Amino acid sequence: RAVACNSHKAVSKGAMDSRVSRNDGKGESRASSQNPAGRGKAGIIPTPPPSRGGVKAALLAAMLVLFIAAMALPAAQAQQIGRPATRAEIAILDRDVRADGKGLPEGAGSVAAGERLYEQKCAACHGDFGEGAGRMPALTGGEGTLNTDRPRRTIGSYWPFAPTIFDYLTRAMPFGHAATLSAREAYALTAFLLDLNDIVGEDFIASAKTLPGVKMPNREGFTTAPRPRSPATRCMRACRKPPRIIARATRKEPRP
Repeated sequence: RAVACNSHKAVSKGAMDSRVSRNDGKGESRASSQNPAGRGKAGIIPTPPPSRGGVKAALLAAMLVLFIAAMALPAAQAQQIGRPATRAEIAILDRDVRADGKGLPEGAGSVAAGERLYEQKCAACHGDFGEGAGRMPALTGGEGTLNTDRPRRTIGSYWPFAPTIFDYLTRAMPFGHAATLSAREAYALTAFLLDLNDIVGEDFIASAKTLPGVKMPNREGFTTAPRPRSPATRCMRACRKPPRIIARATRKEPRP
């Protein structure tokens, strides 16, 4: 009985396969819905997952394609990064003033205006008369001390060029609030400091035209000295001689 059932199923399966082969695509779809062995839920053979080697090869191929595309761009187009700086942006950084006065901005300031500004923004650190408060640096005095054991470097005794006083003020002062002075304020403070050191008179007006002509007391104390070329030859191996012991320290009495 069992053999007969099995043979009946085999015959039925063969009949079904022959019927599917005679039908068109619709018949094949109906047969596939019977879920034959070896197929997925919808009668489709499942695709195995890609291996790690295949994924890595695909990524390398994609990177190679992108690299070739980037190299194919024109050189001018590939270097178009950012934009040219505007004149206003350059002016913010281009604030240096040379010793000959080049770089001084427009504007002017008087000694009287500088005195008022000094009392507000400078006297707390440098004293009422530039003598220096506490351990803060002095701005006046010190004449004739540069060649002594205790030199006092101030504007009157050490500073070589008047335009660079303006440059230093606009960059570093007031202490803790650097680069906050306007050109007019910096000119006024420069005029007052020069007057405080008896270099100019009370009616002096500091500007881009007048500061380069101010003769500082220590201008001749600075000179240009080109760096001499070293006659020594370059050494790359065994350059230093081994030390030679010439004496040894001895202690006769024990340390207490």
